[in-house]
Amino acid sequence: MSTLPIFRWHLAPDGYATRRQLRARDLRPGGQDVAAQLERPRRRGRPPLVAYLYRVDLAKPVRPMTPGRWRAHAAMMRARRTCPECRRDAGYVIPPTLGACVACAYAEEQRAA
Repeated sequence: MSTLPIFRWHLAPDGYATRRQLRARDLRPGGQDVAAQLERPRRRGRPPLVAYLYRVDLAKPVRPMTPGRWRAHAAMMRARRTCPECRRDAGYVIPPTLGACVACAYAEEQRAA
């Protein structure tokens, strides 16, 4: 097993990028293995923060969204906006901590007011 080259924070050579940096360029790793590692040291004996780097020249373009994917995405977002109690579209993504729209989650407080 070969070891990865390790670069310090802000010192990676050109030609390497993280997943987020690739995505900002409309690229994806495209099945390639991690090419290098970026480490950011931390204080008080904590382990360093690690980011994996991929080669930009081997990256592939992001796959375009097809009409089917757009429909699936819209259905997924609609499900996240639908209140399970009143079955209405809340107009926002319902927080998982509440489990229902704000009106249903705090119904007793609204009745008291």
